[in-house]
Amino acid sequence: MSSLYTRSKEFTRNRKSQSDSPPASPSPTAKTLRHERLSRLESGGSSNPTTSDPYSDRASARARREAREARLATLTSRVEEDSNRDYKKLYESALTENQKLKTKLQEAQLELADIKSKLEKMAQQKQEKTSDRSSMLEMEKRERRALERKMSEMEEEMKVLTELKSDNQRLKDENGALIRVISKLSK
Repeated sequence: MSSLYTRSKEFTRNRKSQSDSPPASPSPTAKTLRHERLSRLESGGSSNPTTSDPYSDRASARARREAREARLATLTSRVEEDSNRDYKKLYESALTENQKLKTKLQEAQLELADIKSKLEKMAQQKQEKTSDRSSMLEMEKRERRALERKMSEMEEEMKVLTELKSDNQRLKDENGALIRVISKLSK
């Protein structure tokens, strides 16, 4: 009984998968199944139940059932082989595609790491340059302030020097005047 149950399950699975597919022309096995059904109906309707032999009906029914099961087994094995082949091809193609994508991903990751390291180096160099520039600017500012202080001090010294020169000239003039006065007095 369990073998019949499993066979009927396989048959329903096969029927479901066929019903999922788009309608097509009837297959040769479907035509023979219809032909057998029609012949059974015709023979069942025209024969007299009282004259038929129950053992021969059982034997013919068993033979028909076995033939039907054999046809179903060949059909399911063909469908399974086709589907296994297709799945195997699909699996292999997906596997090769995955390998290609993995290698591309690894290449992209290596390239990304290389670009990141280059960017870090450039950023570090830029930071060093800016720090160098800022230190240079700081030093230049200090030097400029020191020079400005010296200039202002020198300007003040120049003012003092000009004042001293003018005082010195005035004192020379006074000294010359005093010398003339003394020379006039001594005469």
